[in-house]
Amino acid sequence: MVRVDVYDPAMCCSTGVCGPEVDPVLVAFAADLEWLAGQGVTVARHNLAQEPAAFVASTLVNQALADNGVECLPVVLVDGRLLTMGAYPSRDQLARRTVAKPRVPLAQAPCCAPKPDGSSSCC
Repeated sequence: MVRVDVYDPAMCCSTGVCGPEVDPVLVAFAADLEWLAGQGVTVARHNLAQEPAAFVASTLVNQALADNGVECLPVVLVDGRLLTMGAYPSRDQLARRTVAKPRVPLAQAPCCAPKPDGSSSCC
């Protein structure tokens, strides 16, 4: 089974819908991860503020932090191999490395798809 590990920077939550401003990138990425889980992919998110031991336990992430500091986050691994560093991958990138299925348009994503103007409408 394929496993995706996401090492997020320190934040209050990974959904993007907490605090005074919604981050559409986090909202879209959360929807992409939910889609992956629905495809049978094991998904684990690790938040630096809440789970620092996970960052130490991953040799690759630990080294990236030592070399580049927290600016390297987020780090996304697929089966322990680097997919992206410093930015969240697109659904297409995730699909190519995991389930190799075509992209499901965000309009069909479960919730909070960003609008073309960059705003979002959460359900």
